[in-house]
Amino acid sequence: MASLSRVSLVHNSNIPLHRWRRTGIVEPPRALLAAQKPLCYWPQFLSSKVVISFEVSSNARYFGSWVPRATVEVVDDHIVVEEEDKAKEKSGILRVGVICGGPSAERGISLNSARSVLDHIQGDDLHVSCYYVDSNLNAYAISSAQVYSNTPSDFDFKLESLAQGFQSLADFAKHLSSSVDIVFPVIHGRFGEDGGIQELLEKHNIPFVGTRSNECRKAFDKFDASLELNRKGFVTVPSFLVKGSQSDKSDLSAWFARNQLDPNLGKVVKPARAGSSIGVTVAYGIADSLKKANDIISEGIDDRVLVEIFLEGGREFTAIVLDVGSGFDCHPIVFLPTEVELQFQGSIDVQEKDAIFNYRRKYLPTQQVAYHTPPRFPVDVIENIREGASLLFRGFGLHDFARIDGWFFPSSVTMTTPDETKFGRTEFGTIVFTDINLISGMEQTSFLFQQASKVGFSHSNILRTIIRRACSRFPHLASYNSTSHLLPRRSKSSQLNESFPRRKVFVIFGGETSERQVSLMSGTNVWLNLQAFDDLDVTPCLLAPHNGYSTSKDRVKKENNMSSRSVWSLPYSLVLRHTTEEVLAACIEADEPDRAVLTSSLRNRVMDELREGLKKHDWFTGFDIDDEIPLILSVDQWIKLAKEVQATVFIAVHGGIGEDGTLQFLLEAEGVPYTGPGAMASSICMDKVATSLALKHLGNMGVHTINKELWRKEDLLNKSVPEIWQDLTTKLLCETLCVKPARDGCSTGVARLCCLDDLAVYVEALEECLLRIPSNTLSKAHGMIEMPNPPPELLIFEPFIETDEIIVSSKSVNETARGLMWEGRSRWVEITVGVIGKRGSMHSLSPSLTVKESGDILSLEEKFQGGTGINLTPPPVSIMSNEALTRCKQNIELIANTLQLEGFSRIDAFVNVDSGEVLIIEVNTVPGMTPSTVLIHQALAEQPPMYPHRFFRALLDLASDRCT
Repeated sequence: MASLSRVSLVHNSNIPLHRWRRTGIVEPPRALLAAQKPLCYWPQFLSSKVVISFEVSSNARYFGSWVPRATVEVVDDHIVVEEEDKAKEKSGILRVGVICGGPSAERGISLNSARSVLDHIQGDDLHVSCYYVDSNLNAYAISSAQVYSNTPSDFDFKLESLAQGFQSLADFAKHLSSSVDIVFPVIHGRFGEDGGIQELLEKHNIPFVGTRSNECRKAFDKFDASLELNRKGFVTVPSFLVKGSQSDKSDLSAWFARNQLDPNLGKVVKPARAGSSIGVTVAYGIADSLKKANDIISEGIDDRVLVEIFLEGGREFTAIVLDVGSGFDCHPIVFLPTEVELQFQGSIDVQEKDAIFNYRRKYLPTQQVAYHTPPRFPVDVIENIREGASLLFRGFGLHDFARIDGWFFPSSVTMTTPDETKFGRTEFGTIVFTDINLISGMEQTSFLFQQASKVGFSHSNILRTIIRRACSRFPHLASYNSTSHLLPRRSKSSQLNESFPRRKVFVIFGGETSERQVSLMSGTNVWLNLQAFDDLDVTPCLLAPHNGYSTSKDRVKKENNMSSRSVWSLPYSLVLRHTTEEVLAACIEADEPDRAVLTSSLRNRVMDELREGLKKHDWFTGFDIDDEIPLILSVDQWIKLAKEVQATVFIAVHGGIGEDGTLQFLLEAEGVPYTGPGAMASSICMDKVATSLALKHLGNMGVHTINKELWRKEDLLNKSVPEIWQDLTTKLLCETLCVKPARDGCSTGVARLCCLDDLAVYVEALEECLLRIPSNTLSKAHGMIEMPNPPPELLIFEPFIETDEIIVSSKSVNETARGLMWEGRSRWVEITVGVIGKRGSMHSLSPSLTVKESGDILSLEEKFQGGTGINLTPPPVSIMSNEALTRCKQNIELIANTLQLEGFSRIDAFVNVDSGEVLIIEVNTVPGMTPSTVLIHQALAEQPPMYPHRFFRALLDLASDRCT
């Protein structure tokens, strides 16, 4: 079995003795140890402990050689800033600086992009250093652990103590010029795509990936870009520019009259310089348009706002462009575009009146959007989109890669463009290009990776291709492009050519609970991280839902009849979707002959163009994703296959059969190893009432449970709301309640009820089978509440536990609080903590202090979506002392061992900051494993830090070990 061993050189500047700390079985060559140079320090870190770590691979791929890879670690709350060994410059190792963050509201997405880039380009031939620019354009050198472990709010909170700040952007640039060979900016929106960071790099002659500053400025401003598109002969949509307070109703009215537009029709109002999603909304009427434009200005999003006519009947698309030229010779090739289909369900969606692809729909898993690659357009239209995007890429002088958005209006939709000769007119309708994204999002399932995988590129291959293409523009980097060892990570399709045996792993996700989309995110993240290990053959698998979601009772009956369930074994490209429904639809589509033939034909056409363009580059070694088809099996067949190939199953199915013990029982019956707790423990933890009963006897030991009242949905619908409210508040001895599904996940359907009117709203949502309760519908402010679908049959009511409000600021409030404002009246705070290990000896990771950004209940987004929510890991000593933290962790371990947990789980609880006593909320045996989940934060807080791929590998090995 392959493993990674870590050898660490630990030095404390106050102790003149170097000492080696070794874990694992592999020891570095003595000659290499003797050759180590003295450590170099940044002046301000002279009193810090420094850890320089080397990951040593014992995989077959590295037999006969020992290749160190320097990393940065956080020790004793200080950052260690790497000094590159001068020999690295001569060794053929390309030093890449990834810069993320920025002043835009999309900086959370930027952090997600940085994580993804770091995951997929780091290697023995390419070394990554990470940097962050905050909302005030202050630059910092950060550790890779920080990239993985923080969302923007707590990220900024920790900058002063964990990051190396630069006095100015000029100092930052000077550092970059001596520390990296090329910069990969992943800042979305302002300063990233408007030419800001590019201009800084150009002034200091620092090579970078992407378009130059002048061209960025022209393309980023939507109003200026529209004018330029019109000049270059493209069809454009009329737009009106609102600049500060200079525009009034008469100006806007005159524009409507001049363009013969009905002012009462819907208008798209969007910032001119704020990316493709932030601040985009729909307005109705002149006054509403001007109001929403001024709202965007007053919120500080942008002082230039566009008002555009919203044309009904259009179909949105987006296309990735890859430049395969050499030097400054541009040769853009457009991948297969993606059609973005908005889908509206229920009365709430109709009331929203924003039929646009906004921030929430783009970055959160939601059934409001479906994607189709290639688009369901006529082939001639698809080819016209590809041709137009290529011309646009050339015409604007773009470099390396970009994403181009637009709309296709069928011929049945009337367009007001007078010139019929402009590019975009076809016999089937009109194509309009609207947005140029110079730094496309690079999250795991982003359009970049979706479209790249359709034409043969893995995540690693497309990112490294982009970097290599950028290097070709800089003569002094040519030597890196001549090396033959810079290869993409091995993909699943190339594993068949490997000679050494690999351990089979099936990662299963999906299902039909309300958290199935989070399950898809978790499973995708696990699958991609485990692919880093050459001794593993990892197959992603979708647990398909039953057809229809009639009632919870029907679902339970169907789940008990497992013979009717099916599992899809997925090829690479089909995993990269935003919803399980999309994945399933893509699987079914693969069996539709006409659609499959069309997709294959278009795919081959694009791949032929790419081969022709890339053949002149000796660094391109080919595509690494095959055009495979999905395989459907019954659950029984799938489990038997797992047993036959001796696979370990990594369970990432949240709720339902993935978390109630059903799937675990079936796997145990066939002797198939799997991750997480056993069937009995899973069943108990899934039932919140059973969990409380199992822990009730631990009260004298510092573990407490919350009183609960269990109600059937049927009873809630048939009794009067005042009667129910009186009964609950009397029995629970409280005036404020918390309601949640009895046997569902940890986020959906959870709400705070302060009065009987709140209860009436919640009961109505159950009766109407609403998908969500809109923000601030209840009496106390709250975020959007995602509801289980179908509604749960059993619900729990319990007293709402009042905790102390914690306010986090990125600026220091005083020397001790470091930006934390906390009065500490109740002395109780909410935490979430992971436990890992073997049954009977579970280890508690460092708890995360959860801070709600909207309302009193953590939303689904705050728990799992990068860029939202605040988690302070570990709790600051200004709130919880180290002694109380130690007692808290001991109580968490007591809970885990009492429930006979094993492998890993997550425990949510309230903790008393003085005593460490714990009030249990719930236990999740299949916790969220998304890129921004707190489990990753907590694993990175361990010493030494456990990076995501090592963390998931440890969980996998625990599953295998207990079955041997």
